[in-house]
Amino acid sequence: MGNGRAGHASRSIDRPQGETPRRTPARTFLRTPDGVRVDAVYEPGAAGRDAADLVFVVAHGFTGDADRPHVRRIAAALAEYGAVVTFSFRGHGASGGRSTVGDREVLDLAEAVAWARGFGHARVVTVGFSMGGSVVLRHAALAEDPPDAVVSVSAPARWYYRGTAPMRRLHWLVLRRTGRVVGRYGFRVRIHHRAWDPVPLSPTEAAARIAPVPLLLVHGDRDGYFPLDHPRMLAEAAGEHAELWLEPGMGHAENAATEDLLRRVGDWAAGAAGAAG
Repeated sequence: MGNGRAGHASRSIDRPQGETPRRTPARTFLRTPDGVRVDAVYEPGAAGRDAADLVFVVAHGFTGDADRPHVRRIAAALAEYGAVVTFSFRGHGASGGRSTVGDREVLDLAEAVAWARGFGHARVVTVGFSMGGSVVLRHAALAEDPPDAVVSVSAPARWYYRGTAPMRRLHWLVLRRTGRVVGRYGFRVRIHHRAWDPVPLSPTEAAARIAPVPLLLVHGDRDGYFPLDHPRMLAEAAGEHAELWLEPGMGHAENAATEDLLRRVGDWAAGAAGAAG
C-alpha cells in the first residue's frame, strides 16, 4: 500500500475536453494508475459566472460513497457555489478494489480532481471528511498540480490513533478478519487485509507541505473520534496558510455538518480559491 504520488495521470476514461464548463450531469468510472475503477459523478451546480469557474471535489469518510444521503446533502449544499464532483473511494459503493483506509485513496482523489478539471473549471477545491479529510491533505501535499484550496473536516492528525472507543472499534473492523466481514456485509465496505507498507505520509506532515495553497481545518468540539488536539496539531503544522474553525456542539464528519456550516465553508472556499487563482 505504498504512498504513490498524486499526479494527474491520464488514465481516467470519459474525460471531457474544452474551455467552457459543462452544464449537464455526468457519471463514469475513472481508472487509477494502479488499475482501480472509481465511480464518479459530476453535477454542474449553480449557473452564475463566478460559480461556473469553481468545482468542488468531495472526498467522503470511511464507509461512505457517492450515493449515500449524507454525501448527497454535502454535494447539494456546495452546488450553490459551483459544480460538484463526488466519487466513491476504492472498496466503497460501486467502485472496485478494496479500501486501504486512507493510503492509496489519494490516487482515487487525484483521478477525480483531474476529471473535474477536464470540465473546464478554472478553480478546484477539495473538501474531505474524516478519512477523506486526511486524503485531501496528502493529495494537496503530494500533487504536482494541487487544488486551489483545501477543506479538511474532522480529520485525524496522526495514524493508528486508538484513544477513543469509536477508533478502537474501527481498528477492530480493519485489522481483524471478522471485522472485515462485518465491514463488508454490515457497512458495505470492502477492506484490504494487508498492512500499510510503507506507512503513508501522516496528515500532520502533509499539512506542513500544503502552503501556499489555502487550507481550512474544521473540527467539532464534540467529535467522538478525534479530540481537539488533532485539529490543533494540524493547524500548528500548517502555519499561517491554514485557518482553524473549532465548531461548538459539532460531532464528527458529514452527518454533523450543519447547513450553516456548509454555507460558511462554501463562502470560504469561493473566496480562498479566487484569491489563489
